[in-house]
Amino acid sequence: MDKWEIARSTGVCSVSGQPLTEGDEYYVVLFEEGETFRRADYSVDKWDGPPADAFCHFKSRIPEKKTKKRLLVDNDLLINFFTRLAEEEDPARQRFRFVLALILMRKRLLRYEETNRAGEQELWRMRLVRDHSIHQVLNPHLADDQIESVSAQLGAILHGDMGEYPEPEEAADSAEEPQEVEDA
Repeated sequence: MDKWEIARSTGVCSVSGQPLTEGDEYYVVLFEEGETFRRADYSVDKWDGPPADAFCHFKSRIPEKKTKKRLLVDNDLLINFFTRLAEEEDPARQRFRFVLALILMRKRLLRYEETNRAGEQELWRMRLVRDHSIHQVLNPHLADDQIESVSAQLGAILHGDMGEYPEPEEAADSAEEPQEVEDA
């Protein structure tokens, strides 16, 4: 099977020189040049049909850039949530706290120091960077899909958008089954 390299869109109409912007439809024309192809993009308003020497043509659209949802929660709120969950014994809340600890570690607000074992439990000794306080965090040994599920629920809580995600009890009941969750 032969492979041909075709250049990406330049984002500019080859007739007018005007930029093609997000969401714009345009035509792509490929011209044979020896063993390769030359590409030309045409805005819809400059399209008069394919040139006579065109190898092929097709209509396309400049994709719209997807903006990633940002967590609009300040660090104080995350730390407060983390510390308030310290004495919780409910497994769902312990999972929340563990994922919060991971988020705080990623933000460099919480540092892992060591792991201590108490029977079959694994407790992470962690230090808040801000005030140097020590915190014990139960590692619930979540699978990747469980971390995603808890993260999505946490994102829903912090964004106030509870309708899209299962309640913590529902997620706990189906923790063994992988769940499809939209990116929070």
